[in-house]
Amino acid sequence: MSDVVGDLARPAPDAPVLARLSRLDRFLPVWILAAMAAGLLLGRFVPGLDDALDAVRVGEVSLPIALGLLLMMYPVLAKVRYSELDRVTGDRRLLGASLVLNWLLGPALMFALAWLLLPDLPEYRTGLVIVGLARCIAMVLIWNDLSCGDREAAAVLVAINSVFQIVAFAALGWFYLQVLPGWLGLSTTSAEFSVGAIVVSVLVFLGIPLVAGFLTRTIGERTKGRDWYESRFLPRIGPVALYGLLFTIVMLFALQGEAITAAPWDVVRIALPLLAYFALMFGGSFALGLRLRLGYAKTATLAFTATGNNFELAIAVAIGTFGVTSGQALAGVVGPLIEVPVLVALVYVSLWAGRRWLPDDPTVPLRRNP
Repeated sequence: MSDVVGDLARPAPDAPVLARLSRLDRFLPVWILAAMAAGLLLGRFVPGLDDALDAVRVGEVSLPIALGLLLMMYPVLAKVRYSELDRVTGDRRLLGASLVLNWLLGPALMFALAWLLLPDLPEYRTGLVIVGLARCIAMVLIWNDLSCGDREAAAVLVAINSVFQIVAFAALGWFYLQVLPGWLGLSTTSAEFSVGAIVVSVLVFLGIPLVAGFLTRTIGERTKGRDWYESRFLPRIGPVALYGLLFTIVMLFALQGEAITAAPWDVVRIALPLLAYFALMFGGSFALGLRLRLGYAKTATLAFTATGNNFELAIAVAIGTFGVTSGQALAGVVGPLIEVPVLVALVYVSLWAGRRWLPDDPTVPLRRNP
């Protein structure tokens, strides 16, 4: 977490996880729930706020959300040791498992859960299928960092997801909305996705902070050295990531607060397959990492990169294809409402699982002086 990452000394084995966290990290679920509530209240009770925020955009990209994501991702990507990326690219087990989980199992699981739990709600079902196709390239870096996963591995897997998102999203959308339902005798949905929106999403939400993080580390190490960079500079910018996360959550829910609060029962219906999806994807991915003996850090990274979704892209695609008031767009909006608190909880699950099943792994995050 903000002050736990990289501090891997071994305290007493029975020291509770919460005792090892900073105050900011210890109450992170509280801050996130407060940010969600603040955003929902602002969007619901401040007239015209959602329209005003939504008007500040370039194409399909909301600038307030983009700003929050840039603040959130820059410190994380500045921590990546880019000179060590070859260590990850040579790990075929990790790369192969990530590709299978993200681009075969993840979309298939969301398709199955959407049809199983929302057979009578085609618009919401389609929206969830789109969420399942939008593999995470942004917030996953925060969840990975909070769980003390492998930063270099996360950077590589996110980059791979970005490439696949550009080249495969439209084809997979056609397959899961038209071809596969037709084979199974189910109703089909016609949709044309904007490749331009996908490219812009990748460039804004990943490209800008990635370049900024790479340049910051390169220049910082050349001018001051790695010791200064990692012991002095990174701790100063580290908390910005969590502040950016909270700002992003407030902006996101302020934009969609009225839509969410206006249909509470529909939100519950949409939430059920999402909860099942996150639990199954995380549990299965973490178990696979243990089975492959990837070690704690890479296992956590594999699990979070497979579980998270690119809700920014899903919402933009749903709105651009079906309209801002569509059920598909509402399903995309409910995605982060469920994903954010669930993945925060899974950060703690990951920390606990590492101590439980990998007690001798040096990458299990234990903080000195708890």
